[in-house]
Amino acid sequence: NERKDLAFTYDKISNKDGKKIILINAQYSERGNKTKLEDIYKAIKKDGIANISEEVIEKAFRVFNKQSEVDFFINKDAKGFLKEQFDLWMYQYMFKEENNFSQLRIKQMQAIKDWAYKIIDFIGQFEDELVKVWNKPKFVRGTNYVITIDKISDILIKKIEKHAGLKNQIAEWNELGMIEASFDFKKRDEEKHKHLPLDTKYFKDLELEIIGEQGNLDESLDGLLIHSENYQALNTIKEKYRGQVNCIYIDPPYNTNSSPIIYVNNYKDSSWNTLIQNRLDLSKGFLTEDGLNVIAIDDVELRYLTTIADSVFDKDNYISTIATECNPQGRVSNKVSQTSEYHIIHSNDITKIDKIFVKKYKDSKPVPLKRTGTNSRREQRPNRYYPILEKNGSLKMISLEEFNKIYDNKFKKFNDSFVDEIIIKYEKLGFNVVLPMSDNGEKLVWQRVYDRVSKELNTYTIRDNTIYTPGFEEEIPKTLWKDPLFSNPEYGSEYLKHVLGHSNFETPKSFHTVKQFISMTTESNYVLDYFGGSGTTAQAVMELNKLGNTYKYIVVEMGEHFYSVILPRLKKLSYSSKWKDGKSQEEKGVSHFFKYYSLEQYEETLARAKYSKDNNLTIWDGNKSPFAQYVFNSDQKLTDFIKVSDKNININLTDIYPDIDIAETLSNITGKHIAKKNVDTVEFMDGTVEKINTEKMTLEEKMHFISLIKPLIWWGE
Repeated sequence: NERKDLAFTYDKISNKDGKKIILINAQYSERGNKTKLEDIYKAIKKDGIANISEEVIEKAFRVFNKQSEVDFFINKDAKGFLKEQFDLWMYQYMFKEENNFSQLRIKQMQAIKDWAYKIIDFIGQFEDELVKVWNKPKFVRGTNYVITIDKISDILIKKIEKHAGLKNQIAEWNELGMIEASFDFKKRDEEKHKHLPLDTKYFKDLELEIIGEQGNLDESLDGLLIHSENYQALNTIKEKYRGQVNCIYIDPPYNTNSSPIIYVNNYKDSSWNTLIQNRLDLSKGFLTEDGLNVIAIDDVELRYLTTIADSVFDKDNYISTIATECNPQGRVSNKVSQTSEYHIIHSNDITKIDKIFVKKYKDSKPVPLKRTGTNSRREQRPNRYYPILEKNGSLKMISLEEFNKIYDNKFKKFNDSFVDEIIIKYEKLGFNVVLPMSDNGEKLVWQRVYDRVSKELNTYTIRDNTIYTPGFEEEIPKTLWKDPLFSNPEYGSEYLKHVLGHSNFETPKSFHTVKQFISMTTESNYVLDYFGGSGTTAQAVMELNKLGNTYKYIVVEMGEHFYSVILPRLKKLSYSSKWKDGKSQEEKGVSHFFKYYSLEQYEETLARAKYSKDNNLTIWDGNKSPFAQYVFNSDQKLTDFIKVSDKNININLTDIYPDIDIAETLSNITGKHIAKKNVDTVEFMDGTVEKINTEKMTLEEKMHFISLIKPLIWWGE
């Protein structure tokens, strides 16, 4: 189950049941050998099969590759399962009509049962260890940031202009269809090129400075991409994002021949059901009280998936199933012409929802900037409380320096006396000072953060001392959606090909479809998609935010298209909203800032963990025999990077993986959002600080550090 690159070679054509079968060898790629698709195609045609395309062959290879990209079939209770099976066998054996057992035979059977149970207990420990490895939180690896250059200060831009990594960054921009190869960064048009997306992987020595300018790091991010198998990702980030997701939108692979999942066992249907249920169980805890869970599915699995979702969210929290017309012409399948897909909608707690609306962004009416309802109090969103200035109908922001003095993130205190100073200062200058206050004088917050309001202020209006943003009309959603925006390939497969210049995705969702479902939820917090696909959900969030919303996306995907499709797609859409054949058609992008990283994976843990047959067995439980306590309890797991001497403890994390991001790892483990990353420390939003440079830790600090990361290196006590 190690993820290694595969190389496919042609073998021969055989005959079976009157059909010709093309046999292909699949081997681990060694010494750089790769699949030569053109040679395979020519060989197949030469041997007599002419009516097959390269695309069909390539798809077969992609499907085969999926074997190492799905949930591992691990029995979560091997001991219970094996004992149940043994008892069933013994019952059937003992009560066969032709059997007549003597007292001796009965004693023999009892002895068989006793020893069978001991062997099952022994063997079960192996499977239990795999379960513990599967469920342990995972290290964060290879964190990078993508940020449009309009969000970077002039001081840092000057450093970037002289940086050696700029050459590779320009090459990437050219490859992404944003600029020509001859582009001179120093002579760029600052307005035209302000949304060029800079990837910090080319500027690692400047990374902390770049992200340090953005204020509270996690709060300033627009999104997060995670390259990982999705169960392990959800299990790793669950504490950090518990109760913070307004909408979960997933479009899982359908359990059909047209969208297959390959399993190494014969339990295709039960594996698919288990795969979905395990992830729904885990992701439910991410939702806010009024959050929605939306699952896209076809008619084949609709009935089963509804039952599974009912069991997870409670059938009383079922809202509806909305049919979207995805193919007006229809696709003949199972005797009928299929035109629709379905979206099953459950609430986390239906009693917390008054009404549900979808937004209509045409001919919309203004919306108040002041936030009311849930999460509207100043203490809940402290960085959204600040004055906005008005004079003669024109709006103006206070300075960034003044904004930063209003709330002390370190001590979690408001400086109300300074707010009074601002009011006095600007009223003397003839300004009307507007604060987000309720009618009874309670301090509320604005819908949007300071940085965003600063950029959008010229689109706002003020009337009767209320500030308005461009808004939208609402309507109660219907159970059938037939708008061409949801079905036209122009917004799905064709659209993706125009953005990327290529696409292997046959049926990507229209971003308008996803956008509409997300718009049913509160206009802030996170949107989670753990079947990331081509990144449509992330784009839907970007499109919604252009219209005045403040969503953030979390997208999880395990396939290699994470790097070849999702990441390029979001970079491109930051720079421009209009593409053709992979080339930008206009430089009208959006300010954007997101983070991406990979997680350590189950099979990487297994390959890295130390299990030695030379270790002496340590008896942990005096009530159990050594036979019932296998040596896993005395093995090293991942602790061999810790070297203990008489006077010190040496910790070298690069011995585990060379690209571990300890700050992000600790953030996930502790459930704390990051305010600032430094070379030696990470500062969290709650004001706590953790040291991350083990070379500069005292012995006591090292012991504390080991206690924090213990779940990652020593599992299953």
